Amino acid sequence: MTDQPPPPPAVPPGFGPPPPQYAPRAVAPQAFPAQQGPPPYASPPYASPPYAAQPHAPQPGPGGAGPEFLAVDKRNSVVVDASGVAFEMYDITVDFPWAEIRSVHYRARPDGKALMVAVVHLDGRVYECVVTAKPKERLQGWFAQLAWVLGHYRPTG
Repeated sequence: MTDQPPPPPAVPPGFGPPPPQYAPRAVAPQAFPAQQGPPPYASPPYASPPYAAQPHAPQPGPGGAGPEFLAVDKRNSVVVDASGVAFEMYDITVDFPWAEIRSVHYRARPDGKALMVAVVHLDGRVYECVVTAKPKERLQGWFAQLAWVLGHYRPTG
């Protein structure tokens, strides 16, 4: 019998940013296979309605670029624009192009002091970024702006 090291502890999938080998990268546009039946996982428990993936090309505004959303604190940021959603956490940036996003969800942290944004990837993985709102009243402004920008790029109807 050989002495083998124990396997590393399992980390629940979908928490934090993806490891570098799984980070989204720029690829040539391609057709994704159609989804068959309901997804094999439960929807995340977010209070806001999901913005389901639909065949929709972002519509640029009159200046050539569409609307943008930006929430930033000392360490983290969330950007939503014509190219997709980007999270920056501790100087690591992860970009999610609209073609790779199944849905985007958001809610307030239970203490009401931060915005929590989650991106559900086409393969079902969930990525989340939390941005602290200082002052606390800024959170309501973020909700209104984020809802409007997501509605522009991912209409629900």
